[in-house]
Amino acid sequence: MAFPHPDQINLKIGDVVATTVDLADVPAGSEGKVILANGFNWLRYRVRFANGVEIADLDQRHMKPIGKTARRLAKIAKRNK
Repeated sequence: MAFPHPDQINLKIGDVVATTVDLADVPAGSEGKVILANGFNWLRYRVRFANGVEIADLDQRHMKPIGKTARRLAKIAKRNK
């Protein structure tokens, strides 16, 4: 996968996220797990949510990392400063 641009999030398969906006059949704040990460210039993810819905082509505009994922990304950001 490509190196993310500064405004993108760099997630891995298995990372846990929460929606920041209402999506089709998935209300804002719903938790899900990344099941596919792809893209070169535009990093996007397919996520399976707790209610069983899978949505593709999600990025930082639709979700945010939570839990261990958020802590891992914060640690990486601190190290890169």
